[in-house]
Amino acid sequence: MDSAALTRIAEALERMAPAPMAAPDFSAADAFVWQVSPDRLAPVPHVALVDIGLLVGVNRARDTLLENTRQFAKGLPANNALLWGARGMGKSSLVKAVHAAILAEGLGLKIVELQREDLPSVARLLNILRQAPQHRFVLFCDDLSFSHDDQHYKSLKAVLDGGIEGRPENVLFYATSNRRHLMPRDMIENERSSAINPAEAVEEKVSLSDRFGLWLGFHPCTQDEYLAMIEGYCAAHGVQVAADQLRAEAIEWQATRGARSGRVAWQFFTDLAGRHGVSL
Repeated sequence: MDSAALTRIAEALERMAPAPMAAPDFSAADAFVWQVSPDRLAPVPHVALVDIGLLVGVNRARDTLLENTRQFAKGLPANNALLWGARGMGKSSLVKAVHAAILAEGLGLKIVELQREDLPSVARLLNILRQAPQHRFVLFCDDLSFSHDDQHYKSLKAVLDGGIEGRPENVLFYATSNRRHLMPRDMIENERSSAINPAEAVEEKVSLSDRFGLWLGFHPCTQDEYLAMIEGYCAAHGVQVAADQLRAEAIEWQATRGARSGRVAWQFFTDLAGRHGVSL
């Protein structure tokens, strides 16, 4: 067999079984995104975030998550956290803002974003993070939920329970979801109604959320909280509008959307800042 044929065979084998991922340079950034095919931790130089002081109406969740994260960054015991509840109320924004606040305190902490679709690869990611004990990592999965035939939840147990090795001591897991039990209620009811043993059919999936030590609920905001969010954005970015005019325009905006939330408040403020020639 000639050398060209051997080279092609070697290249084909490498594609089928790629070389192990090289050790990441964790000094390159404080935030990373986990990517697969091939496995890599892509550094994120600038994280899109909202200052923690501008997150209104989530004081209890903010204080609890901040203290839990501070304990972890100091090498003390801390809990995995599930942030669940109403859409657009700042769940993912709070995770990123807390990370930035911890960095501002001079505590070393990395955040690694993991997509729900990549949960089957989480064991490989944990092995990489385990080999960097000098760093501490918050593994973050946004908008986590599972459908009827979704088996990804089994991979999540590797993060929460860690199997025989246990979860790496330098890794904490934070997730956000619109669902407290990470799956739609009609799915839970369907499992109960169609199973031979209804309780056991649901237990494995529903108990997944019980593995989070912290449950932080986010609820729809009141009109006063909605207006306070907008006023905070105006003060932070120097947008000056008469109070009565601001209130009237903000209420009209949320009426056209049919909802109030932190996301709607930011969308209104983005429009307002643009009309006043203020760059964000």
